[in-house]
Amino acid sequence: MQSDRMQSDRMQSERMQSDRMQSRRQARAASGDRASDQTEAETQQPAAAPRFPQAKRVEPEARASAKRTAELKTMFEAFNNKDAANVMSIADKLIADPDANAYEKSVSARLAGASQLNVDNSKALRYLQQAIEFGGLNNNEHFEAMSLTAQLHLQQQQYAESLAAVDRFLTESASQTPEALALKGNALYRLKRYPEAEAALKQALATSQQPQPEWEQLLIGTYAEMGKPEEAARLAERQGAAGAGDKQSQLNLAATYMQTGQDGKASEILEKLRSSGQLTEAQDYKNLIAIYSNAGDKEQQVIQIVNEGLEKNILKPDHQVYVALAQAYYFSDQPQQAIEAFQKGAPLAPNGETYLNLARALVNEGRTEEAKEAAKQALAKGVEKTEDANKIIAGN
Repeated sequence: MQSDRMQSDRMQSERMQSDRMQSRRQARAASGDRASDQTEAETQQPAAAPRFPQAKRVEPEARASAKRTAELKTMFEAFNNKDAANVMSIADKLIADPDANAYEKSVSARLAGASQLNVDNSKALRYLQQAIEFGGLNNNEHFEAMSLTAQLHLQQQQYAESLAAVDRFLTESASQTPEALALKGNALYRLKRYPEAEAALKQALATSQQPQPEWEQLLIGTYAEMGKPEEAARLAERQGAAGAGDKQSQLNLAATYMQTGQDGKASEILEKLRSSGQLTEAQDYKNLIAIYSNAGDKEQQVIQIVNEGLEKNILKPDHQVYVALAQAYYFSDQPQQAIEAFQKGAPLAPNGETYLNLARALVNEGRTEEAKEAAKQALAKGVEKTEDANKIIAGN
């Protein structure tokens, strides 16, 4: 029988900075969680401690004209009231006004961009880029907007653009913040520039007072891609030891062991979590199934885990799950159960290969007519080796 073993849905070594972390950073856009709804004298950018004191950019004088004070005040109020449509309407008008000054255009674009964060990030990105290019923001807000554009490019899988944006931020702000270095490492990782990603991520971890677990996980993935399993495992073990009672830390460690070919260690961790009722996601079960399926002599474990996952409604009864179950039954000399699992999985499969394996199993059990019908179904859905199906139909 052709092996149609479930492909290993291993946890990806790519570890993007979490959406939660990015959302928290993005929420700091504009001048805070709430924009200042100031009167004419107050519409000027408030004085704040400079966050980028080494920047060579000459900070512009932040001044709104008396003519547009009312509009700016209305726009700030709309932003605070989460009235994004009104924010963008006023912002678009000011941006298009040839008489509006650089500050008025920049702050309008900044607020419009902030109003679209995590709503329409493509639109947010366009506004924030305008805010930067108009050049009217103070340095704190100018460079914050620049950092946000790098994050948004990364979220939209525009990795080269993200790298260019974060490099511009690092150069023009003359800062080496751990967050920006981690972002750079992330973009470099996506671009498969692993040695550069390693350098940026190590610098981020070394210079941060509160390094994020996501950065370490990304570095682990980088080591795995560079063919450095020892470094990957060493870092993952340190992370796992620090979070010995933390489920996610243990899952990350198991993922690293899988990435570096240490399936025995990975299964030991996953089994401990399973026995304590902590495996609650389909991917966790699929990882364990993949390990045992690839081991070649763990069919009973596969059967137990698949059936448990289905009974608990953790695993979705899909084609891959039924194929893994069918093959575990088949290779443990339980042909009837294998046939039943193939019969459940075949209609769900994207092609006819599972029907063909069903036909083979039926032939082996002497159920010729059923085998011929399954072979016909295989041809109808499409198989690579049509001759095998035709032989079964012909009774050969």
